[in-house]
Formats: sequence, C-alpha cells, structure tokens
Amino acid sequence: MNNAVHYEDALMVKAAWYYYFENMTQQAIADRLSISRMRVIKLLDAARQNGVIQFRLRSDSVGMMEQSRELMQKYRLKDVFIIPEAEQESQLNESIARAGAMYVADRLGDNACINAGYGDTLSRTLNHLATMVQNPVTCISLTGGVSYYLPNARSNVFNARLYLMPAPLLASSHEMAAAMRAEASVSEIIRMAKLSSFTLVGIGSMHETATIVRSGIITQNELFRLRMAGAVGDVLCHFVNENGELIPSDIEERLISTPLEQLRAMDNVVGLAAGAQKAEAILRLRPPAPRTRRAAWGVRTGSPARSRILCSSKTPPGRPSPHPRR
Repeated sequence: MNNAVHYEDALMVKAAWYYYFENMTQQAIADRLSISRMRVIKLLDAARQNGVIQFRLRSDSVGMMEQSRELMQKYRLKDVFIIPEAEQESQLNESIARAGAMYVADRLGDNACINAGYGDTLSRTLNHLATMVQNPVTCISLTGGVSYYLPNARSNVFNARLYLMPAPLLASSHEMAAAMRAEASVSEIIRMAKLSSFTLVGIGSMHETATIVRSGIITQNELFRLRMAGAVGDVLCHFVNENGELIPSDIEERLISTPLEQLRAMDNVVGLAAGAQKAEAILRLRPPAPRTRRAAWGVRTGSPARSRILCSSKTPPGRPSPHPRR
C-alpha cells in the first residue's frame, strides 16, 4: 500500500471515529483535521461504502422496517408508522391517537393549519396534539356537528383559531341539508380546508360499537341498511363499498361534510385507525394517491407490545441519523 492510500484510509478512519464515537459535528472534524467540511462528508460516505463503519438494527426493528416498506410500496403511501399493539383492546385508540399527534406535531411549521374529521380517535389525537405544539394551530372542521370531540377545556392551543362548520353532521331532511350547504358560512369553511397543511381523519367500521352509532348519529337500523347496500366503512360519514366507491343513501343526502372527492385530492392526509374491525375499511379507504402525497395510517400489528413508535422513511440512504450533525 503506497503512502497516499494509507494516508487517505487513516484520514477516513479518523473522521469516522470523531463523528460516530466522539459525536463531533462535521465542521468540528474539519477544524480538527484542517480540511474542508465537504472533504469530511466525502470521507464519511467512503467509510460507509467501504465497510469501515457498519450499521446493524435490532432484529425486531428490521422486521418493522420491512413491514413499513412493504406497506408503503403496496398501498402507495409516503410514510408508514407501525406502532406497538396495545396490551388491552380499550387502549388501542389511545395508542394510535398519541402516535398520530406525535407524527403531526413533528411536521407542523409556524402558523400551521390542519383539517380535522370526527370520531373518538380523532378527538384523542387533537387533545394530545394540543399539549405537544408550542405555537397556535388553526383547526378547520371537515364536518358539521363537531363540538363533542374538540380538544378539552384544559387546552388553549386551539382556542383562538377554531373554524367550525356551523351545522349538524346530519340534517333532518335532504332539503335542509342542501340549504345548509349553500350557506356562505358553511361553504367558506369547506373552501378553507383546501389550504391546510395537514388533514386528520378517522376511519369508521360497520360494527355496532362504531363511534357513529354510539354517539347517536345513525341508528342500528340505518347501519344495517348500509351494510346490506355493501358498505365496509366510512370516512367523514361518507360510506363506501369494497371498491372504495360512495354508497348512495338517505344519510349521504342529509350529510353536511367535506365531499369525498375533495378529501382524496388533498395533500398530507393522515388516516388514524386500528383494530381488526376496521381492517376492511382501512384497505378500501386508502388514498389512491401518487407517491408525492403523504398518508400515514395507524396499523395494528400482531406482534407483542413494544415500547416505541418506529419507522419513518425520511432518512436518506446511508445516513444513520435523520438530523446529521453539521
């Protein structure tokens, strides 16, 4: 080995040692070695490519990453988080809600604006989000009848910037619903929703214990008729069949809600749902989106409970940390 090659290898090892073992920044390494920061970056890349630095993930983490990548590719999702299975069924929505709030809080900028659907998981998510963000967040309702699931009174994050659709979720008649949709105060909220940076929606099942039934929005008989018509789930109270197509019904005609096609056209739609009862609905309501659109769906796994929310696809290849030290 000639001296030039030996020197380059020694410099590469030094740069890798300082970066990964002594946690020095790239600029600090450049100053220490009297070279440019760009040279340090190239040395670190060479150290990874030549096997000087090797990375290993725990076996359970590898499994989660493989599952995440498979889901992303199969359903054209930009991000997937697989979270721990709750120890008890009653804790499942809470686990999904906390994960959803963390996901959104990490990605909100200043003067952020989010759209919110309805449901138990969505309500919990907004409450968690209200405790995580530092700056005020504008929240726009995607449906009527939202007052029962807004963030609780202890949270003041949303207080000054709530834009609610001033209408019930379901009107008493088709004519009343049409008149309400035509009101400027309602149509303006629907238009505002197009400007938001994130959209949070829950996904409903066709089970008797679904939030939409427990809250009295629809009756058990109406749920039965929707099932007979082929409904597998709902989003924003729009019921769809196994092909993801809207099911015509009396409920749809009386509904005060953001149109399903408008929802599908939005960027950064985050679906929050979990449980075996919702599996079919999650599958059919996934966004038929190009890969430039983000959709993070809560997925319940069959694996034992683990302690962390895992898997973001945002780390560039070869980069061990999503926040490299400069």
